Amino acid sequence: MAMTPVKIPHHARVLVADGRKALVLRNEGGPFNPNLTVEHVLEAPDNPPTSEQGSDEPGRTRTQGRRSAVGQTDWHAAAEAAFASDVAEEIDQIRAREDLKALIVVAPPKMLATLRECFTEAVRKLIVAEIDKDLTKQPVSEIQRRLS
Repeated sequence: MAMTPVKIPHHARVLVADGRKALVLRNEGGPFNPNLTVEHVLEAPDNPPTSEQGSDEPGRTRTQGRRSAVGQTDWHAAAEAAFASDVAEEIDQIRAREDLKALIVVAPPKMLATLRECFTEAVRKLIVAEIDKDLTKQPVSEIQRRLS
């Protein structure tokens, strides 16, 4: 299924992210003929499966004489949320440092939602498009082709 072309303003940033990697691309071309170049690459630290990170079985709690199980912490999801927070912080630093005018965010739906929560209000105002696709494993030329 083809995507609708995205207008990417000159010098806008395109954030392509998933739970493990984020690319910050800068458009050196025009709005409809982008020339994306890599500005930053962020990678999350190793994140083994949750089953390898926990120390014990989930605990139990007692409330008014009733016992109930406590769900196991999803360390994998927690690490992805922490990574999204780091990515959002990096974007906010770029915004403050370089007078960022526009941002396009490309991420799988779950990461897109997490990033939305992590972005500052100032960054949210700069978002001109959100695309729920996982393109982090694609070369920059393919990302550029898919967006234009």
